[in-house]
Amino acid sequence: MFGKAPYHICLLLFVLLLTSSLTAQTGEQKALEAKRERLQQEIKEINRLLFAEKKEKGNVLDQMEALDKRINVRQELIRVTNQQSNLLNRQINVNIRSISKLREDLKILKTDYANLIRKSYQNKNQGSRLMFLLSAENFYQAFKRLQYMEQYAKHRKKQGEDIILKTDELAKLNQELVAQRKTKEQLLAENRKVKDGLFKEIETQKNLLRSIRQNETKYTAAIEKKRKEARKIDREIERLIKSAIASTNKRSGKSTSRTKFVLTPEAKLVATNFSANKGKLIWPVEKGIKSQGYGVYSDKLYPGIKHRNNGVTIATDKGSKARAIFEGEVIAILTVPGGSRGVQIKHGNYISTYYNLSKLYVKKGDKVAVKDVLGDIYTNRFDGTTKLKFYLYQDTNRLNPEDWIYQL
Repeated sequence: MFGKAPYHICLLLFVLLLTSSLTAQTGEQKALEAKRERLQQEIKEINRLLFAEKKEKGNVLDQMEALDKRINVRQELIRVTNQQSNLLNRQINVNIRSISKLREDLKILKTDYANLIRKSYQNKNQGSRLMFLLSAENFYQAFKRLQYMEQYAKHRKKQGEDIILKTDELAKLNQELVAQRKTKEQLLAENRKVKDGLFKEIETQKNLLRSIRQNETKYTAAIEKKRKEARKIDREIERLIKSAIASTNKRSGKSTSRTKFVLTPEAKLVATNFSANKGKLIWPVEKGIKSQGYGVYSDKLYPGIKHRNNGVTIATDKGSKARAIFEGEVIAILTVPGGSRGVQIKHGNYISTYYNLSKLYVKKGDKVAVKDVLGDIYTNRFDGTTKLKFYLYQDTNRLNPEDWIYQL
């Protein structure tokens, strides 16, 4: 009867391991839920910023890119939701095994308790406790019998408490299991809804592709126009950077280089602080979504055609303003013939460029602080979208803004 200690120790270890496993899974589930909510919010932002005011005159290439981005986010949302569902499956299986184990434990406890009650009843029928003590051969034996009866009573009480505890634990696990199954059903329903939306998006994309192929000349002309505009902006950005380097170095009298700034002690400090904030710099807009990332990417209709984005394109709300990502000095106002305007800011030997502005609030030579407003972002009158084109350089070397701006 008192040889059950190893069993209780094993049970305790089982409970501890189970608790640790469930805690780890709960943390993973929370992380997946946070990611799922972020993706859902991103889809809402894409719909609001890229699709809300689309008109037939809108650039077909922009429509394709916006549609492709929404499809990609939906696919990621489905993947994350599947991960959540699979994790819940594992948690449900753990709960099922735990319930089975608890039922076995409860059965053993009830059997032990029944035996205790039966033996207690038998002892009661055989005589009173007093007679049991008085029948001892000596005082020492009577003392040992008294200890035995006390231990027996405590053990019986402990067995009763264990049964109550196990019963409560079993009921709680059953409730958790019901809740987990309900959550799983909700996730599966959500995934079916997202998949339906994805199928519709893909069908819309196919229809758009068919309409484009009917007028391939117009589409390829739109591609070429966009590429020329991008090259024109890139050339002007780099020309202004080289010009700023040349004039700055000329004033210093220490170098005639057109590719690297000669830095004053103050400029070195700004550059060091800027570099130390890599990955933590603020967005150049208060809120928005990345509609096109940095680097080379394939055309949505003709994968053989490559496009290059030397910065990132951020879609935001109509009326939004561009803001400085870090302290610095305005070194140039960017004006592209037939295009919008932009602002270049020098942060030591780092240069940030904010293009596609309709109105400027700063001029060349101005000192700016982080979050200072630089200008209004232009809203396209044809499709209603508002996009900022943001570029980042170190001297004349292009940098990927996604490596520098927090969660871009």
